Amino acid sequence: MQREMTDEQTMSFRTRLAALLDWPATQNFIIAVIVVNAITLGMETSDRLMGSMGGLIVAIDRICLAIFTVEIGAKLYARGWQFFRNGWSLFDFAVVAISYIPDAGAFSVLRALRVLRVLRLVSTMPRLRRVIEGFLSAVPGMASVFGLMALIFYIASVIATQLFGDTFPDWFGTLGRSAYSLFQIMTLESWSMGIVRPVMDVYPYAWVFFVPFILVTTFAVVNLVVGLIVNSMQEAHAAEEVAATEAHREEIIRRLEAIEQKLDRQGGT
Repeated sequence: MQREMTDEQTMSFRTRLAALLDWPATQNFIIAVIVVNAITLGMETSDRLMGSMGGLIVAIDRICLAIFTVEIGAKLYARGWQFFRNGWSLFDFAVVAISYIPDAGAFSVLRALRVLRVLRLVSTMPRLRRVIEGFLSAVPGMASVFGLMALIFYIASVIATQLFGDTFPDWFGTLGRSAYSLFQIMTLESWSMGIVRPVMDVYPYAWVFFVPFILVTTFAVVNLVVGLIVNSMQEAHAAEEVAATEAHREEIIRRLEAIEQKLDRQGGT
């Protein structure tokens, strides 16, 4: 009987701790710590600031790391193995773990990855998290679009090399140079005055090649990628709302079951 009471007290403490970690005030505090830590990490890159108040900057950085470590430890205790089933929790764990890499030796380069702590803003802010989840869910669909883009670029690079390579070897002398020049044209970076008009001075009808290429790549394929990302973000938002509703329902059921068990024990005594 005493052991059952101890187990119940432990579960009750874990439940209260999990509720405290999910409390908006706690989340806002963690966000504030992340922002402060991001500022201190940027200040560490300044030799002048480190020379004048390096001790304070390092102390603030260590305090922030200690807070993150306590937060991760509390989540591990409150959620148990459920912690490792959440991708964002694993991301937070990895980012904090990287911060403990030694400053010297072969791992000193990895120490620069401490700045990844700033990305914890994504895991703590639902709207940012939704954007990342939408982008990741759109990757499989974008793969086919990128495949189509690669095919278009290959065909256009071959044509551009054959048409303009002899006269403009710096831009279209090889397949690689043609692909890079066409990529610049696709991004509309100095495409007209920088590349196309000089080519048209020698080949007046070159616009017949470049204009359809821009229409297909910049205004069609790229917008298709944007559409896939937006659609995936909407689906991720809908899935998140469904998951939140299910979690709330399960929490209510657990509370009702706990109340029922408590009433049964009181009735039995």
